[in-house]
Amino acid sequence: MSDFELHPRLARGSFPLGRESACRILLKDNALFPWILIVPEVPDGIEDLHQLDEARYRQVTALIRKASEFVSRQFKPEKLNVACIGNQVRQMHIHVVGRRTEDPAWPGTVWACDEKQPYPGELVQTIQAAWEGFRDR
Repeated sequence: MSDFELHPRLARGSFPLGRESACRILLKDNALFPWILIVPEVPDGIEDLHQLDEARYRQVTALIRKASEFVSRQFKPEKLNVACIGNQVRQMHIHVVGRRTEDPAWPGTVWACDEKQPYPGELVQTIQAAWEGFRDR
């Protein structure tokens, strides 16, 4: 989609990892949780997965699986949380979050956790390179 614009709140709170299957892949800027956002480039008004046509749904869910595998391999969490919520930012986006029993939000949700820790730049670059290598395999 040539007229797609990433919601400013998503752009402000994340780092780009790439673009694949007409989706933006972002790293949420909170080093307390390994957190990937997948933002399908869809028209305004399409906010939930069931609104996608079958082919697009398969593309997006395949990318969710890939991001889940990446978080699992790269960060080795105990549990993955995957959700397409969009209560605050209505633009369709899917969260893939690695969780550990000792993380500051456990066992609650990361969305309700006020604790934040920005990523240092060099770690962002390491994760970006890891995604690039994972993406190309």
